[in-house]
Amino acid sequence: MAITFKITSKDQRARAGELQTARGVIKTPSFMPVGTQATVKAMAPEELREIGVQILLSNAYHLYLRPGTSLIRQAGGLHRFMHWSRPILTDSGGFQVFSLSAQRKVAEEGVTFRSHLDGSTHVFTPEKAVTVQNDLGADIIMPLDHVVGYPASAAETREAMERTIRWARRCQEHHQNTEKQALFAIVQGGTFAHLREECSRVLAAMDFPGYAIGGLSVGETKAEMYRILDWTLPLLPENKPRYLMGVGSADALLEGVRRGVDLFDCVLPTRIARNGRVMVSWGYLTLRNARFAKDLRPIEPGCECYVCRHYSRAYIRHLLKANEILGLRLTTYHNLYFLQNLMAKIRQAILEKKLAQFYEEFRAGLQPVPQNPENK
Repeated sequence: MAITFKITSKDQRARAGELQTARGVIKTPSFMPVGTQATVKAMAPEELREIGVQILLSNAYHLYLRPGTSLIRQAGGLHRFMHWSRPILTDSGGFQVFSLSAQRKVAEEGVTFRSHLDGSTHVFTPEKAVTVQNDLGADIIMPLDHVVGYPASAAETREAMERTIRWARRCQEHHQNTEKQALFAIVQGGTFAHLREECSRVLAAMDFPGYAIGGLSVGETKAEMYRILDWTLPLLPENKPRYLMGVGSADALLEGVRRGVDLFDCVLPTRIARNGRVMVSWGYLTLRNARFAKDLRPIEPGCECYVCRHYSRAYIRHLLKANEILGLRLTTYHNLYFLQNLMAKIRQAILEKKLAQFYEEFRAGLQPVPQNPENK
């Protein structure tokens, strides 16, 4: 098999584990930075390795459209093309097809859509989604799934959920490179408990190497998301990795781990960094704000990242206001370090059976919403 997964410690529902791939071991729980276009924006691969990133996510939809998977295959695969030797997970592009393409047509065979780049028409079938990811050579690949917006009716959600299951079966039957690439399943079902349960049970019986929870962080409240995880996670195989798609805020990562999630990804830390917003233990700081113009402290006192050891809030604000590229690089570096460091602390707490204590201390450190966390 392309991967093996071993749980090394449990603390109630939270798990610390080791996900073994041909390109290295991923110690879980783990957060995957998003490299949509075969790059994590503003970061060099060497910097990602420096801060402890174990696995990246890239996107089959975007790479299929540009530069084209045939070129990447000729280059020796995505790892060689982007100079990244550690594991990569690719998303099939189902979410992008449904969110970026203004004109699309869903049929049982697949999805016909227009490129958001040039308007050209393309067809993605479950089989093509697998073939594209085979060409990319990612270590973990995802099936094409039918994503619905929020809110959606029970009837619409059921139709998409049932199609997701049928497409997952077709992807599984088409996928031949099982010794090098692990094909995960994606659980859909919207905000409906009975649909999530049905989808989970059917996909679990199909014995995929791992399971993703999709269709969340699309507009529902965090409380709703946590309830859906409470319904869904206990139904998934205990001995398989569980991946929550599209979630990246510190509080949601911790809540997901508490419920049994092993892998996460999200554009949040890099996207907000480009707006000058940085993650700190008590919430967020917006470094573009005037209050930081003469603040010579690091982003977060006590943080051991390269940025906090060498640069001040005032200097980074100056770079951002002057539209200097270095400012975006520094905020991105700090945010990704912050989440990698957070996940390492959470993992250690699980190993020591102290996650409940860590959780309470973390929650106590967050500033209530009515107060301004930027006063620190």
